[in-house]
Amino acid sequence: MMHLPDELRPVLEAVRRIGRPRLVGGGVRDWLLGLKSDDFDIEVAGVTFEALHRVLAPLGATDVVGRSFGVIKLRRGGAEYDFSLPRRESKTGRGHRGFAVAPDPTLSDAAAAARRDFTINAIAYDPFDDCVIDPHGGRADLQARILRHTSAAFADDPLRVLRAMQFAARFDLTLAPATSALCRSMSDAFAELPVERLWAEWEKWSTKAITPSRGLGILEETGWLRHFPEIAALRNCPQEPEWHPEGDVFLHTQLCLDALTTLPAWLESKPPQRRLLMFAVLAHDFGKPATTQHAEKRGCLRWVSPGHEAAGGVPAAAFLRRIGAPLELDAPVCALVVNHLAHHHGQTVFTDTSVRRLARRLAPATIDELAAVMRADSNGRPPLTSPETHARIDELAARARILALERAAPRPLVLGRHLIRLGHQPGPRFKAVLAAAFEAQLDGAFDDEAGGLQWLKAHLPDHPAEVIMPDETKL
Repeated sequence: MMHLPDELRPVLEAVRRIGRPRLVGGGVRDWLLGLKSDDFDIEVAGVTFEALHRVLAPLGATDVVGRSFGVIKLRRGGAEYDFSLPRRESKTGRGHRGFAVAPDPTLSDAAAAARRDFTINAIAYDPFDDCVIDPHGGRADLQARILRHTSAAFADDPLRVLRAMQFAARFDLTLAPATSALCRSMSDAFAELPVERLWAEWEKWSTKAITPSRGLGILEETGWLRHFPEIAALRNCPQEPEWHPEGDVFLHTQLCLDALTTLPAWLESKPPQRRLLMFAVLAHDFGKPATTQHAEKRGCLRWVSPGHEAAGGVPAAAFLRRIGAPLELDAPVCALVVNHLAHHHGQTVFTDTSVRRLARRLAPATIDELAAVMRADSNGRPPLTSPETHARIDELAARARILALERAAPRPLVLGRHLIRLGHQPGPRFKAVLAAAFEAQLDGAFDDEAGGLQWLKAHLPDHPAEVIMPDETKL
């Protein structure tokens, strides 16, 4: 029996007296997969919209979100439930608004389910008879891990291809051959999709996937990868087999994404952190197509990509804009991409100064987040494993924790108020002084406010009317 919240049961009893309630959609799918879900959508046949509203109104706060769609939201016991009427949909024009929608309380279970995108989402549940209603074979598809379109109406909305991408990634599904062919035929309709709808599907992929590589595979299989050229460029971009026996950069990226979802940094994170890490790993090698060359290294010709990490920032930002990601993601994702090889460059030992400067370069991303990206990158090269690389990442993370910089960049200890306290008048040269003080702080010249004041006294002239710095070209 499907578990239902206690506060929902009396509502279903009340609705049952006037109509035929069914649990539908994602909540039923997740229950059949053995997953916890708070998504309870109820479709009620055999009743008018007005009669349904009259029954629901005394049972909680109601909000009519779409009378033409026959949808009422009920808030009760701290939760929200969608009640709707069965409806017919028909395509009338281009775009996501080009649909005629008509609630029809007389529809059968099979006819009502036929409008849904995939058979796994077209399963209903009768809470009173405790039975699954599955007119389109969705339960068998779930067991076989197949994603199959419910009807030819699937082609009416091109967003369903991107829904296929995120469903495949979330539930480890493969496309039915006929569905794959139908998706390929819909590729030109991508232009109809507003960017906010693209983001809704990419966000689900980035926060809920268990095998994110499946999503990229769906895009490639259906020909939709071309709409995301930053990812498409990774296919057939070669890598040196000695270091990357797994294959090209596209396959490496898929393996890295799947590796990410096994890390504690992912498993224990909330959605905002998950999407940041997922997009950083997705984009970490976006700079390789532009930098990869066959060149001599260690005495023989090899595939190398010098500077690819720095080159990845621009395409990473372009991709995030292409999919309508929130602007707040640009800076941290790009910082993680540009610095994802920090453990392979520079000193053999992480010094306090190098860690402080790395934390500063990463902001608003953090060293903990960078460590997760580095681990996913290292694990995405099967059958190669690199205990040495993981030890290096551990060393970086440990040094950052000692400095309390694992989750934040260093903040300047010397501020304008300190200069004023020493008798200097605010002016345009304050900026240069404060910048020099911060550089000294990063180099370890001082680590608290008192030390910063001592540094100022030692590096500023005695006369408070002047603030003279050494050669400012070095700042």
